[in-house]
Amino acid sequence: MLLAVEALAVAVVVVNGLVAPPDVTVTGLWTLAVLTAAGVVHTEAARGVERMRRRVDRTPHLDLSSVWTFAAALLLPGCLATAVVLLVYLHLYLRVWRPSGFPPYRVVFSTTTVVLAVHAASLVSGLGGGDGPFGSARGLVFVALAVLAYGLVNLVLVVAAIRISGPATTWRRAVGHRDELLLELTTLTLGVVVAAAVSRFGPALAVLVLPPLIVLHRTVLVRQLEEAASTDAKTGLLTAAAWRLRADLALRTARHSEGTVAVLLLDVDHFKLVNDRYGHLAGDQVLADIGAALRAEVRDRDLVGRFGGEEFVVLLAAADSGDLRTGAGAVADRIRRRIDGLRTEVATPDGPVVLDDVSVSVGVAGYPADGADLDELLEVADAALYAAKAAGRNLVRHGLHAVDDPEERPGHGS
Repeated sequence: MLLAVEALAVAVVVVNGLVAPPDVTVTGLWTLAVLTAAGVVHTEAARGVERMRRRVDRTPHLDLSSVWTFAAALLLPGCLATAVVLLVYLHLYLRVWRPSGFPPYRVVFSTTTVVLAVHAASLVSGLGGGDGPFGSARGLVFVALAVLAYGLVNLVLVVAAIRISGPATTWRRAVGHRDELLLELTTLTLGVVVAAAVSRFGPALAVLVLPPLIVLHRTVLVRQLEEAASTDAKTGLLTAAAWRLRADLALRTARHSEGTVAVLLLDVDHFKLVNDRYGHLAGDQVLADIGAALRAEVRDRDLVGRFGGEEFVVLLAAADSGDLRTGAGAVADRIRRRIDGLRTEVATPDGPVVLDDVSVSVGVAGYPADGADLDELLEVADAALYAAKAAGRNLVRHGLHAVDDPEERPGHGS
């Protein structure tokens, strides 16, 4: 797919240059130079933090350089807009991506997706009429459509590449979080502001967008670094420490609002056999697939973490106080059944092997029935997990409404 997209980008640029040769003017060249220079300054201002982020997030899924490339799509002929993309991304590669060890082929693919997005946006905005994108109300409508065209082309190509290169990646994870999509939309909107300022007052006005954009970029990068520090590298879930912090906050919220929460503690059955038989890389793939299954079976507001080794933990926020046992148990059993049906392909010295016998045991505890704080809930969930293991594994056991004697808790449950 990568080669096909790159070939398409080259073809689009060549055909556009032949069918509609660019009318190169001094103003056009000056605009090209200013947008490129602004992109370079923007990259240099956030380079240190950006290079740190690339070490933990090696996919250029989100790129605020679209401010300059989208403005170029609105202001310049296709070939000159392509030149802005190539120059800005060449500088990004030399100053950020290459020092971070980013694979060149992925840089080329990212650049070509932006080239195609620029040409799509340029084509759509050009349908607004001969007065330019900001010359009439009709032109502004097509500017809005150009924003959608740019965003959709870039998103579809990147998501398709992620899914093809990693079939286990869920669509939701490939598309990205809602906040990331809103940030991309905000970036394109700033591109509209740049283009409008340049169109009305000249290219030099583009520099006015630099200060707020640099502040926005650095703020976003710092937040992403903090998020990366709280994310388990193998599964993409919260680390144990990050999960505890957020779970404590959710529990305090439930206590304040007289609500309820449930804690699920999961352990992969006979996981040591997977590592011993197929190697630790195979075990890591199993853990990653289980992590993806967990995310798919809970809501965005629920907290999912890797608790250590082959243990996982889930906090179900604001569970229904009227039917906590049934609701939490249903989620736990749905998770158990989904993992029981997983088929994970792992590489071995003898060739690929499909593992279809992975299962988990689950212990469930709920607030306030089983404890007043997180440690108490985890203790009860751990006892219930022990009961599930003792009863034959691949089971769900509850600590909800357990008897007062902790030694008897593993004997109770559904």
